[in-house]
Amino acid sequence: MLPSQKRLTFAQAVEADLANSSSMDGVPKLGMGFESENHAYDFYNSYAGRIGFSVRKDYVNRSKIDGGVASRRFTCFREGFRQKDKRDLNVKRPRKETRIGCLAQLVISRQPDGKYRVTHFEEKHNHELVAASRVRMLRSQKRVALAQVVESNAQDGSKDQSTLFSEFSCQSVRDCVDHGYNTIDYSSRLSSKRTREMKEGEAGRLQQYFQTKQAKNPSFFYAMQLDAEDQIANIFWADAKMVVDYSDFGDVVCFDTTCRLNNDCRPFSPFIGVNHHQQMVVFGAALLYDETVDSFKWLFRTFLEAMSGKTPKTFVSDEDPILTEAIDSVFPESDHRICVWHVYQKILKQLSPGFAGSSSFVNDVSSCLFYHEEEEDFINAWKVLLDVYGLWENEWLTELFENREKWAMAYRRHIFCAGIKGSRLYEGFDSNLKKYLKFDTDVLSFLKYFGKLVSNWHYKELEANYNMSQNMPRLIGDIILLKHARDLYTPEIFELFQQEYETCLNMVIDQGTETGPVIEYKVSIFRQLREYRVIFNFSDMKVACNCMKFEFMGVLCSHALKVLDYKNIKMLPIQFILKRWTRDARI
Repeated sequence: MLPSQKRLTFAQAVEADLANSSSMDGVPKLGMGFESENHAYDFYNSYAGRIGFSVRKDYVNRSKIDGGVASRRFTCFREGFRQKDKRDLNVKRPRKETRIGCLAQLVISRQPDGKYRVTHFEEKHNHELVAASRVRMLRSQKRVALAQVVESNAQDGSKDQSTLFSEFSCQSVRDCVDHGYNTIDYSSRLSSKRTREMKEGEAGRLQQYFQTKQAKNPSFFYAMQLDAEDQIANIFWADAKMVVDYSDFGDVVCFDTTCRLNNDCRPFSPFIGVNHHQQMVVFGAALLYDETVDSFKWLFRTFLEAMSGKTPKTFVSDEDPILTEAIDSVFPESDHRICVWHVYQKILKQLSPGFAGSSSFVNDVSSCLFYHEEEEDFINAWKVLLDVYGLWENEWLTELFENREKWAMAYRRHIFCAGIKGSRLYEGFDSNLKKYLKFDTDVLSFLKYFGKLVSNWHYKELEANYNMSQNMPRLIGDIILLKHARDLYTPEIFELFQQEYETCLNMVIDQGTETGPVIEYKVSIFRQLREYRVIFNFSDMKVACNCMKFEFMGVLCSHALKVLDYKNIKMLPIQFILKRWTRDARI
């Protein structure tokens, strides 16, 4: 054999060995060959997906002879540093930092035989890699992830609950494989016939659907209540992920009965809350074909049973004597608040016929109800609303205003509501379900579409978790307190906190009265008359403001932050950090 032929055979053998070793462990190696640049990218991206990072296509050198790719570098997406842009000073919400100088990379070069070989490979990263459950959120893996979600939804109308269950922290559901409940509740049978009728065969289809769900995942919970004629009157269900969500964020529960305003709709009532990203989460759902006190009591007791007896701190509902009686009976320890969103819907339903086609009326009502957190501002906005539209003589509005302390945002601010105002929480929810809530639509189509919506909301939380792990919000300055808060809070909550801090920079503080370790300060915005009373206690480092933003929202207000800054407190006191708003809320 000629020497040149021996060298060729040896090179081929080396290439074969590299190919075999790469197929065994999938790790890039020097000298590894690829048929094209795209094949090299696909291989490196597949490796990145298994390890836990995203791939970015970096520089490319092209041949001056044929214009083809002579060499190419693929890097970790956290490679390099973002250059400062003068325009950032004028941007209110600048892009988050993602690049931190990671050196992990793969370089390929075209060889005389036309193939591409690995000429440089840096394996180490300078940051934490992404967990396996979040890999599909990586940008270079996202197309595959989205395709899998679409395929899953197409197969079952929603994502398989057991798959979702395995992706989340489920410590509160580990022992709930067998709840020991009877899906048909004979002990709470209604004493009368249900008030709303079902379509023929609907009850059987519902029961079969829920049985199938429970067969796939034994932690799926559902229960049915019968009426006096042994007909199914009410139904409640919650999957395993909903139970986990409630264990983490069930301090505030909104019971949505919007569908009661429309008799043509299916009687659907979900239990809703918000997670640490201020995203909507569903804790459970019900179909209520009977709306008596006994039905609501059964529903709330069943909800508690599914949630292992944990009661919410705050229960938000429509203003209805029947609901109030049931809530006071089943949730005596919870603070009951009337949902301003339902009040808003009732005002529009009651008065819109007189202002048909008036978008300004709708906007003015929305502004009055949702955007005034101070009592004085709310009352002034209400008076302006009555003046502009000539509603001073409307008896219904007069009675509603007399009961304003039950629903207006400016009142009962000592009750924690997780910042829920209603409009943001429910916006788009009913509109997405509207066509499926009609009685002429098959109930299974509704259930499958609702399951798809819930899966999409779960996916959005995964996206938010991934973005949180990869990006850090921009700071308005090199401020120790903001750095501390940024490390604690989710990006959404940190932005709220940073806005409060930015507002406090324009505030002035007056020395108040001092009683032992307690000092009362008066805080106001520069050259404005309105003052806020802030009490600071040296003994336990507690601060309290009469605006009660922290009590209502769980984030310190600008007035309290001004006092902390005045007292040279540079770290956020631990008693003012609610776990439900932190990055570790799920832990």
